[in-house]
Amino acid sequence: METIILFAPLVGAIIGGFGWRVIGETGAQWLTTGLLFLACLLSWIVFLSFDGVTRQIEILRWISSGELDTFWAIRLDRLTAIMLVVITSVSALVHLYSFGYMADDHNFHGENYKARFFAYLSFFTFAMLMLVTADNLVQMFFGWEGVGLASYLLIGFYFRKPSANAAAIKAFVVNRVGDFGFGLGIFALFMLTGSINFTDVFAAVPTIADTQMRFLWRDWNAAEVVAFLLFVGAMGKSAQLFLHTWLPDAMEGPTPVSALIHAATMVTAGVFLVVRMSPLIEYAPNAAAFIVVIGATTAFVAATIGLVQNDIKRVIAYSTMSQLGYMFVAAGAGAYGAAMFHLFTHAFFKALLFLGAGSVIAAMHHEQDMRHYGGLRRKVPFTFWMMMIGTLAITGVGIPLTQIGFAGFLSKDAVIESAWAGGGNYAFLLLVLAAAMTSFYSWRLMFMTFYGTPRGDAHTHEHAHESPRVMLVPLAVLALGAVVSGMIWYNSFFGDSARVAGFFGIPEAVAEAGAETAGAEGGAHHFAFGGQPGEGAFHIAADNHTLDQAHAAPVWVKVSPFIAMLIGLGLAIYMYLLRPGVPARLVAAGRPLYLFLLNKWYFDELYDLIFVRGALAIGRILWRRGDGKTIDGTINGIAIGFVPFVTRLAGRAQSGYLFTYAFAMVIGIALILTWITLFGGAH
Repeated sequence: METIILFAPLVGAIIGGFGWRVIGETGAQWLTTGLLFLACLLSWIVFLSFDGVTRQIEILRWISSGELDTFWAIRLDRLTAIMLVVITSVSALVHLYSFGYMADDHNFHGENYKARFFAYLSFFTFAMLMLVTADNLVQMFFGWEGVGLASYLLIGFYFRKPSANAAAIKAFVVNRVGDFGFGLGIFALFMLTGSINFTDVFAAVPTIADTQMRFLWRDWNAAEVVAFLLFVGAMGKSAQLFLHTWLPDAMEGPTPVSALIHAATMVTAGVFLVVRMSPLIEYAPNAAAFIVVIGATTAFVAATIGLVQNDIKRVIAYSTMSQLGYMFVAAGAGAYGAAMFHLFTHAFFKALLFLGAGSVIAAMHHEQDMRHYGGLRRKVPFTFWMMMIGTLAITGVGIPLTQIGFAGFLSKDAVIESAWAGGGNYAFLLLVLAAAMTSFYSWRLMFMTFYGTPRGDAHTHEHAHESPRVMLVPLAVLALGAVVSGMIWYNSFFGDSARVAGFFGIPEAVAEAGAETAGAEGGAHHFAFGGQPGEGAFHIAADNHTLDQAHAAPVWVKVSPFIAMLIGLGLAIYMYLLRPGVPARLVAAGRPLYLFLLNKWYFDELYDLIFVRGALAIGRILWRRGDGKTIDGTINGIAIGFVPFVTRLAGRAQSGYLFTYAFAMVIGIALILTWITLFGGAH
């Protein structure tokens, strides 16, 4: 069953991409979509029936070279099962949604682009499944790079647009920076353990933590170095601060691509990596603190930028970047269950928002500027209610101090409580501020899009209409997940230790032993992903008390996200419904700050000044002086001057007269005799 889940998207990508001339373009669409729904169904069966025991399913012997001996195998534990349902569910619904969305796409009029698009989607899904089912680091890196390649193809799908090509290249290059750190981390682990298999690496973690290794200018704790390098890779893939600039530009791809990349797949790969390597993170407190700081800062910075964006897809993109920061804070604080809980719920409401935005864009003839919207709830009522559900979920609407609420309400509260318990005041404060800003810009999007009077082109508004049913059904399914997924699985991800242990398959004896150890040390036990095959999915980390401390948080901590949500909602109502002239006056009064946020803290301009211009200058020097003057100049000089000269001499030697050849032979014999006499050893 697990093998079918992994390879079904690959089969669809190969046949749909290369065999569409045989089965037809429509056949390629149905084939790829059908195989994704098959993988989705089997993934839910695995998730709901999983017994918590870690298993290895060998596919084939992969690499055998010296000490490196590894299989291509599927590592099936609860973490893998979670990612399987997230990836295949979103991907299957995106495939179905694309039937309607791409049918109205005129960017490739007259070309057979649909089969290629669906093949790219399926290949992306296979690469992501390869990543999350990996049993070793090289296999994970293979899937990691496959996701990068597929995202390049999908972001640049409209290759006739220069902006799409630039965005694809930018995503590819920025991710290579993070991938370099990931690669160094893999090399370091192999040097330290002689293995790349998770089983061997996790078993060797205590030894790694007691080892010093030379890196750059000094000796460091090996666990800290490796954890930091792996997180650099996660920063690139999950668009954390400093390696985040590719994410908003990725909006150049078709809207289904935005949903697939930003909801549950590529951008969550970094979170998955950190959680997968949690046994190592547990022994690297400085690296964990760094993860918390970067995650909290990313959540805050992205939220500030989202306040002023006008492109509907970019608002949601910066929301994604911010929510990923929440996940990293939870993971860095040791609340791995909370991190995965938010990843799980985020997949539903973020995919819902992106696909809902795509429905609005299609209705408005591919207009994406919210300043040209307004009053659309009467034109696209179903899309309006679906996006309302997504907004209620992402802003965190629910009943405080209960487990009743939309998915984002429960998972975001779990993260913020974990930040208070294990992440420090800095992370807690920034996440609460980010929650207020998330509420503001999410409701701003809703009010600018669906309320007020129509703005922009009157003809476009007049002909706006609801999307076809094939696009609306995925919205309804995702809306169901955005409503109930948090309430159903709250206790499994973030409940008491015994409930979490049961969900993740901790053997009862192991859980009891961990509880006794923790109790003896004055705190509650916690779990880190990484159990051995045949065991539960976790190790016990008795000195990590984040989970129970989060549950013991005071009331003001638990209600702070809800209050932040109300503040953001109130400001949005005042500024965009009651007093719509206020935003313009605020922009005029604080224009420098507005431009600072509108230009995304000037990260792109700064990188252009520091890296891009320097790289282009070096390229021009190598081109003009290196290639042009030195290489081409030398070759051309030889070709123009020396070669014709030698040719003329050779031509003159071929005179056709016998005495000329006899004279040359005599001269040659004389030179040979002279050489033998002087250097040939004759005495």
